[in-house]
Amino acid sequence: MSFASKNFAPPTLLLALTLLALPGCNKKEIAALQQQNADLTKSRDQLQAEKMALQQAKNQNEATLSADLLAKTNRVSQLNQTLGTTEQDLAGKNARVAELQRILDEKDAATNALRKKVADALLGFNSQDLQVNVKNGKVYVSLSEQLLFKSGSTKVDPAGQDALIKLANALTGNKDVNILVEGHTDNVPIKGVVNGAKDNWDLSVLRATEITRLLTASGIDPTQITPSGRGQYLPVAANDTPQDKALNRRTDIILTPKLDELFSILNTN
Repeated sequence: MSFASKNFAPPTLLLALTLLALPGCNKKEIAALQQQNADLTKSRDQLQAEKMALQQAKNQNEATLSADLLAKTNRVSQLNQTLGTTEQDLAGKNARVAELQRILDEKDAATNALRKKVADALLGFNSQDLQVNVKNGKVYVSLSEQLLFKSGSTKVDPAGQDALIKLANALTGNKDVNILVEGHTDNVPIKGVVNGAKDNWDLSVLRATEITRLLTASGIDPTQITPSGRGQYLPVAANDTPQDKALNRRTDIILTPKLDELFSILNTN
């Protein structure tokens, strides 16, 4: 090959020619060096291929991680929006619950104040004949038959009229109270027709109506009051002794504070 040629020999051939020119080099040594050179070249090429494969894997992993990160970022943003809406809803509900609780507290306070006012107005009566209690958020004024009526009668006795007038005076002008007059009897059936009553149901209704007339005549607004009769069907005792039967022969005047504001809030929900 001419040195003037524009083409040069490959590096391996040049290495071989150089080695041939060195003193003491034989063909065996040259072959070993050539094999070593080939092995190194092969290892280099293999490492280069592995490097490229790792670079490709890295790029793929980075793309996958970037996509996952973007998806999770979007999900976090959605959850933050949902959380913000939920927190607003929760704040609104907490405000409504607080408002309901305030109204209930005011209602309980009004109920207790009403119980005290009624109890003070009826202070002079025997506790066995007249009791004032709070039950289920309502004021119960329980009057015995002995205080109000003679046996089988639907006309209120003078002592009972006095109690009812004092009760009416305590309630007159209080428009925030609904009044239910509820008549009750024991389980002893009426024989025949007594004062217009054919049975205990009739008797309890007629007595409740008579009490209602007295209360409205004493100043209570008729639109606030409702007479009703339960007969023998809501006893407070077992009806198995004279004492228990006497307890069942009663009239309950049930005073319920109006809850218009509470119902208004509930309806808006």
